[in-house]
Amino acid sequence: MRTQATAIAAIFFALAPSGAEAKLQIEEIQPPHWWAGMHSNPLQLQVYGEDVKEARLTVDYPGVRLDSVARLDGSDSWQYVYLDITPEAKPGDITLKWTLDGEEQTVKYPLLPRKEMKGAQGFSSADVLYLLMPDRFADGDTTNNNPAGLRNPAKVDRSNLNVRHGGDIAGIMRHLDYIDSLGVTAVWVNPVLENDMPGGSYHGYATTDYYRIDPRFGTNEEYAALIDSLHSRGIKTVMDMIFNHSGYAHPWVENPPSSDWFNFQDNYRQTNYRLSTLTDPYASDYDRELTTDGWFVFGMPDLNQRNPHLMKYLIQNSIWWIEESGIDGIRMDTYPYADLEAMKKWIEDVQAEYPDFNIVGECWFGETAGEAFWQKGSPLAAAMGTDTGLPVVMDFPLMIKNRDMAPFREETDPWNGLNKIYDHLALDYVYPDPNSVLRFLDNHDTERFILTVPDSLAQWKQAIALLLTIPGIPQLYYGTELLMAGDRSKGDGAIRLDMPGGFPGDTVSAFSREGRTDLQNEAFDWIAAINRWRKGSKAMTGGMKHFMPTNGIYLYQRLSPDGGEEAVVVMNGRDESLDVDMTRYGEILKPGQKFRDVVTGETIDLMGSDGIRRFAPRETRILEPLK
Repeated sequence: MRTQATAIAAIFFALAPSGAEAKLQIEEIQPPHWWAGMHSNPLQLQVYGEDVKEARLTVDYPGVRLDSVARLDGSDSWQYVYLDITPEAKPGDITLKWTLDGEEQTVKYPLLPRKEMKGAQGFSSADVLYLLMPDRFADGDTTNNNPAGLRNPAKVDRSNLNVRHGGDIAGIMRHLDYIDSLGVTAVWVNPVLENDMPGGSYHGYATTDYYRIDPRFGTNEEYAALIDSLHSRGIKTVMDMIFNHSGYAHPWVENPPSSDWFNFQDNYRQTNYRLSTLTDPYASDYDRELTTDGWFVFGMPDLNQRNPHLMKYLIQNSIWWIEESGIDGIRMDTYPYADLEAMKKWIEDVQAEYPDFNIVGECWFGETAGEAFWQKGSPLAAAMGTDTGLPVVMDFPLMIKNRDMAPFREETDPWNGLNKIYDHLALDYVYPDPNSVLRFLDNHDTERFILTVPDSLAQWKQAIALLLTIPGIPQLYYGTELLMAGDRSKGDGAIRLDMPGGFPGDTVSAFSREGRTDLQNEAFDWIAAINRWRKGSKAMTGGMKHFMPTNGIYLYQRLSPDGGEEAVVVMNGRDESLDVDMTRYGEILKPGQKFRDVVTGETIDLMGSDGIRRFAPRETRILEPLK
């Protein structure tokens, strides 16, 4: 039986040049088109076809000149063309003519007019992100479940949690009213680009074509239409991208453009998954290299971002999708595993083209300092002579600490959970910008916040209230509003369940109130009410003052950047009633001051006539002062 290293070497060199007579045949150019008037220049064209590498190119178009042609040391099937698109160039078809040994081929390359940009708005602490996995959300078009033309077709089988279930863009479109009614202001969709992989790669993290929506999800046009429809509702879109690795079935793997296109290209090695080596002052070069250059898994070859032609391709691809579809932000997968300086250049180039655009990187660390290092402007990174340039990082430590807020978990201590949250937020000083930290309870890579559905929601509501009201950018994982439970020890499929009612044959639809249980409607309404209020609350974009949890009570104030708007959150972390002396909170509470509960609309006096207030078991209040 062949080893993995032997197998991958066989794939890499199977199509090496054989010395046969040249036969020029250009099959594909990426990107498929570009736009006049772009800041990004020169334009790189990745040209793929038989014996194209040595072909001579001439360019004929006013305002466009040939800058250079890169012929790399890999397969003869690739050529990297750089075109200088001057400001004088007008929309039209650029004539590109290749010649080789008397053969010639002419291609008309589209240079399009730029349209009005409705996207590229970025996202911020004023937003709430809703993360959904398209394969598991809803199947709106069963005709694309098994499309023709794929190298590795994968059968839809909902009885198997680890293969494709048929969800698609049409399914998301069909349920925009549902998403809108939840009050979220941005949707983060797990990767939608082609994953033409053996087994199907339903999750989307093994890209095989960076310019094509996976046909099992829909088309490029349908993706752009989805974003337009979301924008019409005031909802932004965050696109999931992966630069650390491609899919094993990508044409690059079969036919590498250069000898250094992939890390460990002819000698498979897997990453050690130890991101601590990247900031460890004592780490060996061996361990650091294995962290960043080792393959994530065998089916995901590690891309070498230090190759300037590869990195130009990836940078340009992001710009293309922003211009083509109007996305507002990018969530970058496995961010620290890629080359730091190359990724910093990517951010700079994207934001030079779209100044309001925002990017969040997946930096999976178990402690706050590890996360903070990766945020733009971090003094921790500066101490090591660098700056990542990454605007937003993900708060994995909060996700871990919030487990104690989840009902019916073994060995949980919910009261201690509030203390853990307090201590965690007290470390926000290590972040250059705490409001640019993505906060979450769970996502597609972690176990669900709850492992079983609780009997009552008082404790669950406190965790949700914390998520949606502490500093940062809150992210909800689809199904949280339905009390979807999932234990990752049972496999990734167990945390990526189908939305009830999204698929043919479902007898119950949780997309309507009638199809939800009373408890699910209570959960949905709690999230939706807080989200609706958040949309108009400037306090959620400002600072925070909190009081150490005492006698079961955690109370904090949020204040808008200009100091003009205030919100107060208070919760009883105990399962019994408490009589609390509220004069302790006199820094922010005034005698006789009245508040409105943003969920129930009730008028609340926190101080009372004698400064004592009784809190019901697990009572949670999100309040704004009455004027």
